[in-house]
Amino acid sequence: MKYWEVYESKIGPLTILSDDEALLRIDFGTVEHENAVRERSELIERTEGQLEEYMAGTRTEFDLPLNPEGTEFQKKVWNALLLIPYGETKSYKDIAVLIDNPKGCRAVGMANNRNPIPIIIPCHRVIGTNGSLIGYGGGLDIKVKLLELERLKACQYNY
Repeated sequence: MKYWEVYESKIGPLTILSDDEALLRIDFGTVEHENAVRERSELIERTEGQLEEYMAGTRTEFDLPLNPEGTEFQKKVWNALLLIPYGETKSYKDIAVLIDNPKGCRAVGMANNRNPIPIIIPCHRVIGTNGSLIGYGGGLDIKVKLLELERLKACQYNY
C-alpha cells in the first residue's frame, strides 16, 4: 500500500509519498496522490522527523530506505548525488565524471531535474561548473536556503 501526507517544513509544504518498504517521493507543495491513502505512516513520520532535524541543522545524513522510480541512468546519477558530503557542492561535470560518463553533463542535469526525492537525495548540492546555481525543482530561493543552512552548519562542525 502507498501512503502520502503533507509535512509543513521551514521551506514550505512537502508532500511525502511512501509505501510499506521505502520512501518513494517528496514533492514541493501539496500534491495529492490518487493511488495512495492520505495517512501518516511510520515511514512518513520517520521522514518528517529526519527532515525536521536536518532543517534545524542537527542532522547531516539521512537514514531512510529509498526507492526512487527512474531509469537505470537516472538511478546511477541519484546514487552519485548521495555521495556529495553535507555542506559541499559538486558540478554537473563532477557527477558525470563520477558515473564514468564525462561528456554526459547535460544528461546528468536532466536526471538531477527529475530526482523524485529532493533534499534526501541532495540534488540541491549540484551547481554549474562556474559556481552558478542552476535550477531547482523547489525554486532557486529554496536551493539557496538549503545550501546556506548546510554551509553554516558545516562551518560550525569544523570548529
